[in-house]
Amino acid sequence: MHSNIQLPDAFIAAMKNIMPASLSMDEFIAACQRPLRKSIRVNTLKISVADFMQRAQHKGWQLEPVPWCETGFWIEADESQVPLGNTAEHMAGLFYIQEASSMMPPAALFLNENDQFSAVLDSAAAPGSKTTQIAALMNNEGVLVANEFSASRVKVLHANIERCGVRNAALTNFDGRVFGGWLPEQFDAVLLDAPCSGEGTIRKDPDAMKNWSMDSIHSIAQTQKDLIESAFQALKVGGVMVYSTCTLSVEENQQVCSHLKDLYGDAVTFESLEALFTDAHKTLTPEGFLHIFPQVYDSEGFFVARIRKNASVPTPEVKKKLGKFPFEKAAKKIDQAIREQLNNTLGIELPATGQIWLRDKDVWLFPSALEPMLGELRFSRMGIKIAETHKQGYRWQHQVATCLAKWNADHGVELNTEQAREWFMGRDIRPEQAAGKGEVIVCYGNDVIGLGKWVGNRVKNGLPRELVRDKNLF
Repeated sequence: MHSNIQLPDAFIAAMKNIMPASLSMDEFIAACQRPLRKSIRVNTLKISVADFMQRAQHKGWQLEPVPWCETGFWIEADESQVPLGNTAEHMAGLFYIQEASSMMPPAALFLNENDQFSAVLDSAAAPGSKTTQIAALMNNEGVLVANEFSASRVKVLHANIERCGVRNAALTNFDGRVFGGWLPEQFDAVLLDAPCSGEGTIRKDPDAMKNWSMDSIHSIAQTQKDLIESAFQALKVGGVMVYSTCTLSVEENQQVCSHLKDLYGDAVTFESLEALFTDAHKTLTPEGFLHIFPQVYDSEGFFVARIRKNASVPTPEVKKKLGKFPFEKAAKKIDQAIREQLNNTLGIELPATGQIWLRDKDVWLFPSALEPMLGELRFSRMGIKIAETHKQGYRWQHQVATCLAKWNADHGVELNTEQAREWFMGRDIRPEQAAGKGEVIVCYGNDVIGLGKWVGNRVKNGLPRELVRDKNLF
């Protein structure tokens, strides 16, 4: 429990000034002092919601639907022996542990059935909860540019993308203010989950308010205004942007959106989120935004706005010096040979929406929709690495299995529980089945968990180091 949480008097006074009359300050304080309900999101790139619910029932997990996310659930599970993050289902990428409120911005981006986007920008992406949610909503089609300013957090972002089987992402490591100048009118949709003061996160972080001040809010709000301008400039005419924060102050929320409207006038339309879910009207502002106090849905505090771009706006002029692009698109003959050998070796068909690119001995699969951006911006990682060339052909890589493969008896090896634990700890496996040759898809149950290679009667472990665990597994 967080009953010892102390809210600064100035913060309480600020909340009193903005909290709707229908809400109680006592209930607000009580909600802030309650721990959050744990919630997860089913990763439909790996498993259907129906199949996941059957597994949850078998494991004794109690699921309650999150009303604004068809794949989201509050969960009650016995974690006394194994934390949810160390379950086989989590490690295989079947679900993501994600706070329920943070599922709302991607859901708002894909509000309507006809919201199908071929190019999406996630401007502040780490650790990857919303990025992987967007990738699932895109069904791994098109291209998803996932940007993270903090270099140290890019590794976490990539690890989560890799675990969840995302193959349409291209990662960048920039200040989000660069996109309007470098990629103007390039994206059908943009999510700006802006860095903020974090007032809404106190239920999971008792220290969130330790350094709270109005001065810091005003400073952050200026950064947010810069970011929303750049995100809007990067948006195509007719495109949609979602602006969100995990904070409550109007300075970081309504006033940031109003700044964009004041700056660009009729080019900006605020679209109501009342239809996002049944009880959305409880937190709807006059502009159609969702301004969520934690006691309303028993969640984090949150803010979500959906914005449409109606016309072009001025964009900054930049001088680009990118240097030579180090990749070369594979010739048709090589492209076809790689596809055929992968199919023959592992029974995997590369998607037609992917393009094969080569760099030295490395073979990569890029999203086709990324190609127009390749000469415009420097990317830190694009698509998935599928192979390395060697004298006898191709040495297939881990993401070929986790992003493209399904259980296949002709090309797979199935591990028991003890062997699967050993696999996730980075150790080689001696399966019970007869030894084979070359690379093999490694499965636990019907879930693909990696790619190994037969060496005699053992399967050599090919799990990337950042995904290796060392204790307390399922």
